[in-house]
Amino acid sequence: MSILVLGGAGYIGSHTVYALKEAGEDVVIIDNLETGHIEAVHPDARFYEGDIRNRTFLDSVFEKEKDIKAVIHFAANSLVGESMVNPLKYYDNNLCGTKVLLESMLAHDIKKIVFSSTAATYGEPERVPILETDRTEPTNTYGETKLSMEKMFKWTDKAHGLKYVSLRYFNACGAHESGMIGEAHNPETHLIPLILQVPLGKREAISVFGNDYDTKDGTCIRDYIHVTDLAQAHILAVKYLLEGNDSNIFNLGNGVGFTVNEVIETARKVTGKEIKAIMAERRAGDPAQLIASSEKARTVLGWNPQHADLEEIIASAWKWHSTHPNGYAK
Repeated sequence: MSILVLGGAGYIGSHTVYALKEAGEDVVIIDNLETGHIEAVHPDARFYEGDIRNRTFLDSVFEKEKDIKAVIHFAANSLVGESMVNPLKYYDNNLCGTKVLLESMLAHDIKKIVFSSTAATYGEPERVPILETDRTEPTNTYGETKLSMEKMFKWTDKAHGLKYVSLRYFNACGAHESGMIGEAHNPETHLIPLILQVPLGKREAISVFGNDYDTKDGTCIRDYIHVTDLAQAHILAVKYLLEGNDSNIFNLGNGVGFTVNEVIETARKVTGKEIKAIMAERRAGDPAQLIASSEKARTVLGWNPQHADLEEIIASAWKWHSTHPNGYAK
């Protein structure tokens, strides 16, 4: 019995593959390497380079790998800014790709899928912490396509009995404890790696977008979740489905928020470097705070984040970035 990880050469996908292998699972990876890295692929996983929009390719993998029992789906474009200037790219890859994937899965009688969703499905939160039952009104194309993917799973379940778990997570961060794999995006848009580019000499300062929010120090609050904890949640979600449970949606976060200023100050402490910060105008569409309630995931899946400490999160990221200043590039 094996698990297929789509996007297994990407940031969260590669960490999930490592966690699956550590748990003794047999793993198959599909990635088109558009944003993933071949160097991040686990050496003991079977890797197929290809695109989920290619039905012939998908069918060939399912025919070759006859023991696949579940799919974990990370194969989506995920840059908010890019999604607003090139929305059709997001509809093509995220929605058309998922449609082709589901057709191929059904044709090969594979009816368990865990989906990497996002807090962007909620848009501006009505309350904090955010619950799974809260209104979903995405404010960008990326969040809209992820929500549409969730609905595609819902109706496919109703028609064909395909069971899914959608994991809506907040700010993924940190790196594998070995320091062998970590975050490497181009362009980089996540706060922690951007901050760490300052002590690495890759940027002069970190920009803080707005310091007049209704928070304790005026800067935005976000819920940071270690990538290894995210990986464990995906494994628990696969187990939940294989035990015969019904489709479900879970938030993943620590339930604790940190301000931008707190993250910068912690990075200064971890690196021992002076990190210059400059104030900039607010960005349109940035909510003052985004914090998840993960009570449902803890209760139903038995998920228990082990790396919630901000200093530990940043230390793991620094271990990776300081030894791989150019990501996976030599």
